[in-house]
Amino acid sequence: MNSRITPEEEEARGKLPVPDHVQDAIRTLLEWSGEDPTREGLLDTPKRVARAWKEYCEGYAEDPAIHLSRVFEEVGGYEELVLLKDIPFHSHCEHHMAPIIGKAAIAYLPTNRVVGISKLARVLHGYARRLQVQERLTAEVADCIWENLEPRGVAVVIEAQHSCMTARGVRTPGVGMVTSRMMGTFLEDQRSRKEVLSLMGY
Repeated sequence: MNSRITPEEEEARGKLPVPDHVQDAIRTLLEWSGEDPTREGLLDTPKRVARAWKEYCEGYAEDPAIHLSRVFEEVGGYEELVLLKDIPFHSHCEHHMAPIIGKAAIAYLPTNRVVGISKLARVLHGYARRLQVQERLTAEVADCIWENLEPRGVAVVIEAQHSCMTARGVRTPGVGMVTSRMMGTFLEDQRSRKEVLSLMGY
């Protein structure tokens, strides 16, 4: 999936008006952190930060399920696993608003319809571009696919590093967190679960 924005979209984001109270809040944070928000290098920072956060949280403005509304029923009788893995994503934790950087593997067993593979990544990004906890993100992606495609099984595994742990607090870099959600066949049948996890690389 090509997630790069066009020059026109970049320009529109750069012109997004930022309310005074939002800029004031960011200046207050800069000052509280020990900086001088009036120095030259920080004069435009409140606007930049506000616009960046609008972009980080784009997921609030969309319903990820919309990406699963167009399905293809002519699949030549294919009823086996559909798997998209190593999907990169970034999010922010709701506890410290610190970055979560990771990758996801999404699989489902179709009944009589499938979606374009890019749509699975779009569902992930739709939920990731919100303040999150990894456990909820994993569940939301799996539930969305389960409810909208009505497959025989869904499996979602997310692996990520959390800056709230690697860059502050316990400050332990290199630690990854893995969460999973299995539904339908992958939950009920151990053999199917082992197969999908093996294909995902776990």
